[in-house]
Amino acid sequence: MAHSLSFPDSLRDGPTVGNLGEFEVIRVITEQAGSSLNGDDAAVLRHASPNSRAVVTTDMLVAGRHFQLDWSTPEQIGQKAIVQNFADIEAMGARPVAALLAISAPTHTPVEFVRGLARGMNQRLEEYSAELVGGDITSGDSLVIAVTAIGQLGGSLPELTLGRARPGQTLVAHGKIGYSAAGLALLQHFGPDNVPEHLRPLVDAHCAPVLTPGRGIVARAAGATAMTDNSDGLIVDLNQMAMKSGVRIDVDSSSISPDELLSEAASVLGTDAWRWILSGGEDHTLLSTTFGDAPSGFRTIGQVTKTRHEDLVTVDKKTPAFSDGWRSF
Repeated sequence: MAHSLSFPDSLRDGPTVGNLGEFEVIRVITEQAGSSLNGDDAAVLRHASPNSRAVVTTDMLVAGRHFQLDWSTPEQIGQKAIVQNFADIEAMGARPVAALLAISAPTHTPVEFVRGLARGMNQRLEEYSAELVGGDITSGDSLVIAVTAIGQLGGSLPELTLGRARPGQTLVAHGKIGYSAAGLALLQHFGPDNVPEHLRPLVDAHCAPVLTPGRGIVARAAGATAMTDNSDGLIVDLNQMAMKSGVRIDVDSSSISPDELLSEAASVLGTDAWRWILSGGEDHTLLSTTFGDAPSGFRTIGQVTKTRHEDLVTVDKKTPAFSDGWRSF
């Protein structure tokens, strides 16, 4: 069963994780993403600033479900693994400071895959001045990558939870919406090598999403009260916020309408770009509510009101045209 997982030829010229064994593979990882805190039984993090709290989250990526080996490079998979976890830390208004990596991999997994994965992770970690401080590796029938992210929440302001949206607030967003889903659709249609060059930014957004470091902290300092990241789909994620806060959220369609790139991709594929925007997910766009102006780096995309509609989330005060999203099961 293990050998049903096929790696690209470019990764096969060299030893496998089964050839090297656990400790040598760990050495390969730490060479690419080193930390002075790594290498013992457990990492001891530096003392946090006064009046701060720890924030911890974890996510898994499973080959064939969350990424495709013939679509994404190992570096891109590593970048994606960090961003999807650090987005959850940012969505609490906290600062990511460290990550741990656990891998379950078939014994025939090329060491070059692990090396590239760690290199890609380190590229994103450096953007946050964060470090890979430990982890684990074991053999298994499937390739599974699990990242645990650790953050620090400073100051006395409350964390940005889903249940703190209030009527009268504005809904603000930081990041692209719909790009990842469009990139996935292009890959499914064209394959990894035949996507039109001018549409490649959409594919990049799917394979290796980007999140500007520190936006969650900025929003919290500016008075934001609730926040989440667009991981499962815009309407799905906003529904969770509206339900837990007991409010209705109305999105302004003109603020999230398809840009030229999304419109071109939709035209090429003969589909509706609004499906990507409303139900795509995996952009890891930060979605927040605030009483004040949009914080730096954010834009206003809607309003929070009292619940007086059959839908908790509406678009231009109407039922959204698309409302499905990612399902784990």
